[in-house]
Amino acid sequence: MPHNKSCKKRLKTSRKANLSNSQNRAAMRSAMKRFRATIGEATDEEKTVALRNMYSLIDTNARKGLMPRSRAARLKGRFAATTK
Repeated sequence: MPHNKSCKKRLKTSRKANLSNSQNRAAMRSAMKRFRATIGEATDEEKTVALRNMYSLIDTNARKGLMPRSRAARLKGRFAATTK
């Protein structure tokens, strides 16, 4: 348990960030599962819209530091390959 006031605050903020990050990661995983499930029977327009939304979500999470940029690039490439 922290003794200093700054350490107590840091513990509090890190717990809050941990909760937020875990929720964002879970939402991203769910969105990826939904994307993979629906991309098979979608039309070309729906695929384009879904891919654009996934790109936005992946880029946002990479910018927030929830995943490395290289992983974001790899996911985007794989999703683009599955929509062709």
